[in-house]
Amino acid sequence: MVAGGPKEFIPELSEYDGKDMIWIGADQGAEVIIEQGGRLDIAVGDFDSVSVSSLAAIKEAAARTDTYPNEKNETDLEIAIQEAIMHEPEQILLFGVTGGRLDHSLINIQVLYPLLNKGIKGTIIDRQNQLELVGEGMHKLKKIDKYLYVSFLPITLEVKELCLTGFYYPLQGAQLSYGSTRCISNQLIEEQGTFSFTEGILLVVRSNDVI
Repeated sequence: MVAGGPKEFIPELSEYDGKDMIWIGADQGAEVIIEQGGRLDIAVGDFDSVSVSSLAAIKEAAARTDTYPNEKNETDLEIAIQEAIMHEPEQILLFGVTGGRLDHSLINIQVLYPLLNKGIKGTIIDRQNQLELVGEGMHKLKKIDKYLYVSFLPITLEVKELCLTGFYYPLQGAQLSYGSTRCISNQLIEEQGTFSFTEGILLVVRSNDVI
């Protein structure tokens, strides 16, 4: 799904397209999909961030458009996520949810948490970063040249028994407390690394220095 964050942070969406994907545009995110020449399956939101002519183009391009009032309890992104969940996805890719207002970026990262609880892999992607929330267990991570750095940020008060293999800075049984900077800016030195922990939640951030 594509939300209405700053357009300069949104990558080329065609790189992530697939035949089994459903493209959902939230507010101005629907406009972005059209501007990039993509397929707009569903458009949702109050559309207060687009012009009258753009909204007309969205309604014409979308297979379905659901319009909501400006004053509501949920953000347009949350409405889009609720729509996506109805399709029982294995994974949701979120574009246009970072950059600009910090409160929007922070809450958009937090919406990954209910997806994690539902067993849905949520991934935030922009031109400079890729973010995922990960629960306890063993996980594999493949090297991506586009994102040189890998950081592990504890989201819970404690993350226990963190182990990293295949990384420049390996770890064995480390404990991270909320606010710890110990696992910032690591790098994969093998084509695939693994990380595991026994308790807690990590925000895994893959990033690069330039957009």
